[in-house]
Amino acid sequence: MASLVDKLHPLVLNVGLAVHNADWNWKNVNSPFTRLYYITEGTAQIQLSGGTQILKPNYLYFIPAFTIHSYICNSYFCHYYLHIYEEHQSDTNLLDEWEFPVEIPAGDLDLALFQRLCAINPHMSLPKSDPSTYDNNSTLMENLLKNKQRALCDKVESRGIVYQLLAHFLKRAQVKVETKDDRIEKAILYIRKHIYEAIDLTTLSENSCLSKDHFIRLFKKETGVTPSKYINQKKIEKAQLILVTDEMSVKNVAFSLSFDDYSYFNRLFKKVTGLTPQEYRNSYH
Repeated sequence: MASLVDKLHPLVLNVGLAVHNADWNWKNVNSPFTRLYYITEGTAQIQLSGGTQILKPNYLYFIPAFTIHSYICNSYFCHYYLHIYEEHQSDTNLLDEWEFPVEIPAGDLDLALFQRLCAINPHMSLPKSDPSTYDNNSTLMENLLKNKQRALCDKVESRGIVYQLLAHFLKRAQVKVETKDDRIEKAILYIRKHIYEAIDLTTLSENSCLSKDHFIRLFKKETGVTPSKYINQKKIEKAQLILVTDEMSVKNVAFSLSFDDYSYFNRLFKKVTGLTPQEYRNSYH
């Protein structure tokens, strides 16, 4: 567990207080960062694949990255929001390796933690609440740069606060098990660790001590998708994060993820997200 903590480097993308009056209604939101909410007044709803979650005062809520969801708000509603991500250079994404509860009761200090996080990160609030126009201006990259250039004391305090908030959810979280077969689980861990490399199905099957055809059939049986589709999905998710948090050119994003064919990367990205890489980046800044 100590090694896992050492690898967890959550960074603040946005944090602030939002006040709404029946105007927090957005459909099919899907972003490359994790959302935490602390509700102070009123109620709203989030529609998830598993059902509808009612947001209530004095509770914390956790929405994982790349989770399609919709917001419903019919009355006055006030909440703190926190968007966090892990540095894309990391070879693992620990927040993606755990199943977190959506709702937990807030502790006595949680409101103060959110207030303090806002106080030391005043430039990280969202100018608009519409997810399709988050940071629809030229300041996103500037904010990310400011975030990295902040005083060391503020960076340490911010990370400490995020650790405390995540700890509440980790206490009730379980390690994500995507498959019951240890051989396929081993393959999934290999894919995550080598996401920037060209991942060969022959290597995966040999590491699993299976023939290539048997490996592909078993992988699809356990996960519901072929290994190639799973690899591409994870690579595109990583590309989404890079496009939002880094100024790297789209072509270099493709090459960094071992896509030798730039045109294929563009087509695959649009197939997965509905937007081209450049359109996706433009939607954020």
